[in-house]
Amino acid sequence: MKELIYSRNAVYETLRAKRRQVFSIDIADGVQEKGKIEQILKLAAAQEQKIKVNRVGRPKLDKVHQNNQGIVAEVSGYPYADVLDILEHASGDLPFILMLDSLQDPQNFGTLIRTAEALGVHGVVIPSARTVDVTPAVVNASSGASEHMLIAQANLSQTIDALKANDIWVVGLDQAGAEYEAHAASRHLKGALALVVGSEGEGLHDLVRKKCDIVLKLPMRGKIESLNAAVAGSVALYLAYLARK
Repeated sequence: MKELIYSRNAVYETLRAKRRQVFSIDIADGVQEKGKIEQILKLAAAQEQKIKVNRVGRPKLDKVHQNNQGIVAEVSGYPYADVLDILEHASGDLPFILMLDSLQDPQNFGTLIRTAEALGVHGVVIPSARTVDVTPAVVNASSGASEHMLIAQANLSQTIDALKANDIWVVGLDQAGAEYEAHAASRHLKGALALVVGSEGEGLHDLVRKKCDIVLKLPMRGKIESLNAAVAGSVALYLAYLARK
């Protein structure tokens, strides 16, 4: 299945990652060949299989997405990984895995992928159904980080069991959990870790929550009830990153 990836970072990182086949690239008339566009053209020219680059009217690109930044690439579908691929990728290191329990918003998903990639997470696991997939909107929201991240689709409950069998501590993030305390960071977030972030509305599903070794919530001092999934998950990932260091 082919997809249309848009925005300069998304197209650039797709080319750089070399995990998808890129069939063609459309660049809007009038866009100068400098900066990221120049880098994209160099990468396209360096590919083993020649990539056709077309100059087109901007209305054609606007039909794909209004915020296309003057570039759209036709590519193959997203190459999902397997949970075993993620564990193999972590070989020689303490596994650091992000699990997302039925996120629905592409922006939240993309933000979490971008944070995870920046902090050295070995892979992301999402449910097989009832969740947002890695769509072009997610690739754009992640600023192309999705193209470098191993993302697996699997049954979360079964995956948690498998991770526990590999001595990976599973921490859920949910407003119904115990409040995070800094002195407990080394105990809960250090070492081989899978962090499970709940969906925007429902949080963690009951079965997933029960499977977690512990469920934590971030302390809140302000007047709002909670942070959204992307912000809360990003904060928790960074706390884990610091604890692991």
